[in-house]
Amino acid sequence: MVEHGDIRVVHRGGSKINSREPVITNDSKLLLCASGESVKVFSTSTEECVHDLRGHTDLVTGVLLKPSNHLQVYSSSVDGTVRLWDFTDGILIKTYVIGYPVYSVYASANHEGVIFIVTPAASDKRSELFQLVALHLPQSGEQLVEAGELSAVLGDVSSNPRATVFGRGGEYIASAKDLHLQVYFFKKQKSYRFPLKEDNNKGGKNTFTCIACHPKDDCIATGHEDGKIRLWRNFNHKKEYTYSTLHWHHNAVSSLCFTPEGTNLLSGGLESVLVQWQYNQESQRDFLPRLGAAITHIAVSPDGALFCTSHSDNKITIIQSCVKVSAVIQGLVKGESVKTDLVVDPRSKSLVLNGKPGHLQFYSLQRDKLLYNLDIVQQEHIHELGLEQFEVVMVDFDASGNWMATVEERKQKAAELELNLKLWAFDEQTQSFVLNTTVSAPHEARITAMCFCQATDSQTTMLVSASKDGHFKAWQLPRSAHAEDEGPSWSCDFVGAYHGLVPECCCFSADGSLLAVSFREVVTVWSPASWELLATLSQPPKAIRNLCFGRLSCSKYLLGTTANHLLCCWNLLTCSLEWSTSMDVSLLLNDPLTENMAAFCCQAGHTDLFVFKPSEPRPVFSLKAVCSGKVTRAVFAPREEMLESCEESSQWLNRSQLYFLTQYMDLMTFTTKAEEDRLMASSKQLVIDDSVAMTPFYLLLGKHRKQENPDTLSGSPSAERTPLPQGSLAIKELLQTPAHVLPSTSFLCSMFVESLLVSVTDAREENKHAEEEMESEKEEEDSEGEMESSTSRPEQALPGAQSAESAAPPLTKAQVRELRGVKKLDHGWLSGLLHS
Repeated sequence: MVEHGDIRVVHRGGSKINSREPVITNDSKLLLCASGESVKVFSTSTEECVHDLRGHTDLVTGVLLKPSNHLQVYSSSVDGTVRLWDFTDGILIKTYVIGYPVYSVYASANHEGVIFIVTPAASDKRSELFQLVALHLPQSGEQLVEAGELSAVLGDVSSNPRATVFGRGGEYIASAKDLHLQVYFFKKQKSYRFPLKEDNNKGGKNTFTCIACHPKDDCIATGHEDGKIRLWRNFNHKKEYTYSTLHWHHNAVSSLCFTPEGTNLLSGGLESVLVQWQYNQESQRDFLPRLGAAITHIAVSPDGALFCTSHSDNKITIIQSCVKVSAVIQGLVKGESVKTDLVVDPRSKSLVLNGKPGHLQFYSLQRDKLLYNLDIVQQEHIHELGLEQFEVVMVDFDASGNWMATVEERKQKAAELELNLKLWAFDEQTQSFVLNTTVSAPHEARITAMCFCQATDSQTTMLVSASKDGHFKAWQLPRSAHAEDEGPSWSCDFVGAYHGLVPECCCFSADGSLLAVSFREVVTVWSPASWELLATLSQPPKAIRNLCFGRLSCSKYLLGTTANHLLCCWNLLTCSLEWSTSMDVSLLLNDPLTENMAAFCCQAGHTDLFVFKPSEPRPVFSLKAVCSGKVTRAVFAPREEMLESCEESSQWLNRSQLYFLTQYMDLMTFTTKAEEDRLMASSKQLVIDDSVAMTPFYLLLGKHRKQENPDTLSGSPSAERTPLPQGSLAIKELLQTPAHVLPSTSFLCSMFVESLLVSVTDAREENKHAEEEMESEKEEEDSEGEMESSTSRPEQALPGAQSAESAAPPLTKAQVRELRGVKKLDHGWLSGLLHS
């Protein structure tokens, strides 16, 4: 059995960008946010990802601008390190090894050389007690630095980064947890604790949810579960503190933030509305509604020009001073659960799954960017608790990506189940899918499985659906049925059943010649050409949960998992059981590009992965404890560039990459150390080809330049370029030198113009040499003509014959001159020698 070796599980595409508060740079041009195990740097104007700061080996838990240098940023992680980055160039400057998981990081300009982090009170990573400690950063020239001693500031704090904040001028730090507010004063080195009752008179909950401090006044704003905001004052005395209450939110306040000047307080929550309270005039409020999803974090740029909100649908909205939305950075939308399987679109190679309610999202795993949302239900979603609405529960594509099938359902308490099967055709003009056919009530009960025939050479496009009504149906689109005035028409070609049993799974073989449908513990094999039942494969009395055909050289095998924890492999040539093993497989899937299959097995509260070929008893790869909980959604996604791994343990990742969803809705994948190094190198590649920035325009232009290179090498006249002037090096230095170092423009102008000019003396010397060469060549030609006239007439060549001279390659100028010099020599001595 091959263990994991250098393969590890990472957050690659679709990571959460709303888990921590984003940071806007001083010039408001860039936005930084934690995204899985990296820090992403986005442009606030174009929404494009400028840099991806990689280096952490676990989830990033905090991003913070360095107070003494606005071009550097700290990042903390569960991997026990705090890293310092130059985010403008994407360079890692220093790594501080803490040794304990870090859940948030804070800093103040008044505490230079010190950062404050939240770590577990015990060394156990799973500890539920956390403490706020001060870390004095050691001054060292090394890139990897062991952190010094940690001094405790506050004990029993919340791991929520929104629950701790610095006060005015860094004089104190406030932290809230449950029903208690703690304030620590650095000069006094004393902390005060302020409690609240569990329930107020009206039955609301007083539990703290978030906290913010006024930048220029001694005022602390706290948010609570009952939707109220409290403004605390006089908290430097334990008993003389006061607070006033603001109330607009009908549910818990999730985030609070003061503007840099302290003139306004921003709040957000479940209502998807950004509320702006005027400080000391709280009755005057401004609202920015309909932001699309519940607000989880609020941030403000240091100059106050931009506001930023994170949302529960993994989205970051950039707002211009609470007036209008200027940009939206959308991540992979992940709700409480994914109803559909993870599917890869054959055309765009994007990941397709549930997105917004009633929508499918097409997400590019390579670019880590949402391509577009497709409205499947085509009904307005009503945000009301307990209201049953249509949900997309299934999706599948045919092999070419021309057709997509979706199933949507709605189950109301006092009504029957509503089902719709929709078939979508890809439109080349809009580059999206257009609804072609809607089949209302395709079955009398819930659909349990659906799959397309993936054979590329099939004459028809076929879809099979199985239902709890005891039937499976084949929906067919004949290629010859296309009419000029009408579009293609889908029709039900066959309805199948087996002894009144309920079909649970169905799948086609790779060539489309066989269809396997499971009915409880019996697997039936059908011929789609004639709909003849070819074989039945029975097992001990437990239901079949997964079915998969082998691929390529293993296409003769059919694999299935049972409810009594068995993985079975049948040989379809002999219709017998090839092998079986005891495994509690929660998910079985095959790689469409290789013979490999992946089995996720759940045991002892965590999931193990086994990658194997049906024809070999020994697994190709195995990894214990991939994640906690059960994995029920996974997919093999084809790579854009094939890896060239020679190690046996990682060869299964060469052509495809395996993605899976954890029980916490985290999208994870497997990567090798070589691939990590390659991604790290590409992230550090800032400029290419003489400091030309890597932009989409450059890539397009560079592609055309590469196409022109063969012409240049061939030496054609069109490929000849005028050489750059000798001053081009000076021009390059001029353009690359920082502006604040250069002298004035008036001084540089004359130098710049002179560098573009060609020297007159050089041109005159070149003309003089050219005239002398022309005169010498003319004299040689005249002497050559005299010699030719004195010789006899040459013999005539035969028609069709080719002389040796014409067949010889052309001579260079130097060789021609040498031959002419030989002709001028006196050869009389040779004739005298012959006569003697």
